[in-house]
Amino acid sequence: TGADFPPDVQFDRITDHPGEPDGAGGPGSMLSRPEGCANALTNVIAKSAERGPGSATKYAVSYDGVRIVMNVLSWPLDLAQLEAAANRCASFEALFDPNSEGIPITTTRLPGVEDGALAYQQTMQLQGSPSSVYMAFQNIGSLAMFGIAFPAADPRIEAKASLPQTFLDVVAKQAAKIRSF
Repeated sequence: TGADFPPDVQFDRITDHPGEPDGAGGPGSMLSRPEGCANALTNVIAKSAERGPGSATKYAVSYDGVRIVMNVLSWPLDLAQLEAAANRCASFEALFDPNSEGIPITTTRLPGVEDGALAYQQTMQLQGSPSSVYMAFQNIGSLAMFGIAFPAADPRIEAKASLPQTFLDVVAKQAAKIRSF
C-alpha cells in the first residue's frame, strides 16, 4: 500500500479490466532477431498465468528518477523458463519491420536480489546511447511477484531514486511483505 513508502513517493494501484487479455489495446510485440526475444519474458509469464478475480494485484511507485510497476501473483512463476528465456535472449536485435535495421539489446543478470530470485538489466542502444530497464522475478511460498523499473525523471516528485538500487530496495520490501502474510 501507499503506507509502505515514504510520503513523497507517488503510489498508484493499477486495476486491470476483468476478462481483457494482458496488453489489450496496446501495441504488439516488436519483431526480433532471434525471433521471440522482444517479448520472451512476458510470454513465459503469460503461459503460466492464472486469470480471474484475486489472481494478481498491481501497483506503481514513482520517484524522481524511476517508475516501478510491481505485480503480486497468487500463482508461482516458472523461474527456470524465465532464466532460459533471458539466457537465450542475452543479445538480440529488436526490429520495427523485417527490413529495418535492428536495435541492439542485451539482457544481463543483475546482482543484489535474494537467492532464488532473478533480476535482469535489459539495455538497448539507440543511436549509440544506452537505455536500460530493470526486471525482477521471485516466488515466495505459493505466491510470486515480478516488477519492472523504467528511468523516469519527474522533478515534481520529491523522493529521489537511483537505478538499479531503488528498484532492488522495492523488490526486497515487497518480498518481505509477502513473507509477513
